[in-house]
Amino acid sequence: MRRIQTLFLCLTAVLAPLWAATLEQLSLNDLTRKSTAIVRVKVVGSYADLQGAEIYTHWKLRVVESWKGANQTTAEVQTPGGSVRGYRQSVPGSPQLITGREYLLFLWTSRRGATYLTGWGQGVFELAKDDANRLLATRAGASATMVEPKTWRTVKDSGLQMRYSELTARISGTLAQGAGR
Repeated sequence: MRRIQTLFLCLTAVLAPLWAATLEQLSLNDLTRKSTAIVRVKVVGSYADLQGAEIYTHWKLRVVESWKGANQTTAEVQTPGGSVRGYRQSVPGSPQLITGREYLLFLWTSRRGATYLTGWGQGVFELAKDDANRLLATRAGASATMVEPKTWRTVKDSGLQMRYSELTARISGTLAQGAGR
């Protein structure tokens, strides 16, 4: 019995960091392959609703450009957390969009038809012009703990920034290889 308790304590110490690791780190190719849609959008509004005991914020989007998925002029994506009927629910690591801003979003749609961000914040690139009037795509570093896909080792996500033209060229290259269609 003593050996079982010792083994349990050792396993707990080794596995404890994994319980907090909620996100698998995704490369740009992974995001492209796993997404059902990749779209450049402008956020035009939002609303929240209750789904069981969970609150979700639904972001209404005007599609500016579509790289993958059905051509559409509008879309909606939902993220966990928000405020409804005087109740507020915060979900650590859940990305928040801002009405009026432009983004390149990597999306996936469930079998039930609900659309979510691929890899949570990993699938959100905010678009803005730099001092030279070039469009930049910036993804903030994840606030949630991340793990490598194969090793399950904890990794630090520092975010990503590149020119929009470079980002879309990389997406197009992955799609041209037949991955993700």
